[in-house]
Amino acid sequence: QVQLVESGGGLVQPGGSLRLSCAASGFTFSNYAMAWFRQTPGSEREFVASISLSGSNTNYADSVKGRFTISRDNAKNTVYLQMNSLKPEDTAVYYCNCYRGTYRAWGQGTQVTVSS
Repeated sequence: QVQLVESGGGLVQPGGSLRLSCAASGFTFSNYAMAWFRQTPGSEREFVASISLSGSNTNYADSVKGRFTISRDNAKNTVYLQMNSLKPEDTAVYYCNCYRGTYRAWGQGTQVTVSS
């Protein structure tokens, strides 16, 4: 079955960097667009970034544009989120997402905490 496993979260100081990874299995990775979302307690899950099947097209939330970079390696069935210049407001659980038409699947999430 579809499985998405996020890793790379942790505690980082403001201005620091982290790289999240999402390893995919159970489906043909290169046939699905991928995205990252994040969620804080009491808030709805919000879009962070997305990437097309080949990786040629990317989209970002305004709040992360210029600081975060999404990429994918179809040979490794993995999508990444490079996060630079992190701010305390980036603190959240980050979720990996695959989608195709009306189908979506989610990972279990990884916690990112930005604090001094």
